[in-house]
Amino acid sequence: MSIHQPTRRALLATGLATLGAPALAQPSWPAGRSIEVIVGFAPGGGTDVMMRALAQFLPAELPGANFVVVNRPGAGGETAYVALQAARPDGYTLGTLNTPGYISVPIERRVRYDRTRIRPIVRLVDDPTAFVVHRDAPYRSLRDLVEAAKRAPGSISVGSSGVGTDDHLGLTLFQAASGTEFIHAPFAGAGLVKNAVLARHIDVAGLNLGEIGTLGQESPLLRPLAAMGETRWEQMPNVPTFREEGFDVTMTSERGIGAPRAIPDDIATRLEEAIARVVAKPEWAEKARQLELPMAYLPGATWEAQMPAQEARYRRIWETTPWH
Repeated sequence: MSIHQPTRRALLATGLATLGAPALAQPSWPAGRSIEVIVGFAPGGGTDVMMRALAQFLPAELPGANFVVVNRPGAGGETAYVALQAARPDGYTLGTLNTPGYISVPIERRVRYDRTRIRPIVRLVDDPTAFVVHRDAPYRSLRDLVEAAKRAPGSISVGSSGVGTDDHLGLTLFQAASGTEFIHAPFAGAGLVKNAVLARHIDVAGLNLGEIGTLGQESPLLRPLAAMGETRWEQMPNVPTFREEGFDVTMTSERGIGAPRAIPDDIATRLEEAIARVVAKPEWAEKARQLELPMAYLPGATWEAQMPAQEARYRRIWETTPWH
């Protein structure tokens, strides 16, 4: 049976409309859906606290978005990075990125994630690594700690957030610079390290300054001996740097957000711009101050461009003072 020309045109128009319908009907991101953010460390650490705070601010900049923080600790962040790179690149799965571990762990051993499959979106924090003790500890300064370690090598324990993290690398550098030997006690996150030193299960905690939680307290239970920043942190001006104490050791923890590499550019841009607007708000500045977050915002592309130089530095550390 033949089809008249008008009918053929009508069928063709209907077919084209049908083909175009799914694209036209697809809601725009975030479309009221939950966005999962994977944190590679246990609850209570600096990364977890940062992300949960940001998740409260972002919906105002991305209407319809609901950010859900999911903790997947393990292997110095590797567990979370593997999950992030395997997620659908649709903007509904993000993850926190932490250096040096994100960059340094693959130097030490074979890992199951590939940085070429992960796209940094923003850097938020650059937090100096510090050695922290219980307020009743006998060490009043970094030099006190060194003297005690030299009297009894391998008897003083230092906790970290895991092998290859900033705390661990800082400890490795410090041992080389001071000629000391400590017991390394790795944990699954800074919150657990903090609890361990509070309970006196370890002698020293490798924590970032923003993770100690002592600002504004009249008699804090924890006491930072020194920090590994290039300069003193303005919120803790009484905490000296390791260099000031005579040990040329610098180390910080960068914390930011990444996504699967194939995330659409427009979604990545919207995320980056939304976060930039949040961190520019006075309300966020106050929240960051309360949470003791050393803010250091960078766009994702700028942050990623710095990573090869960091990797080269960590490789030099591995070659001269390998960490385990």
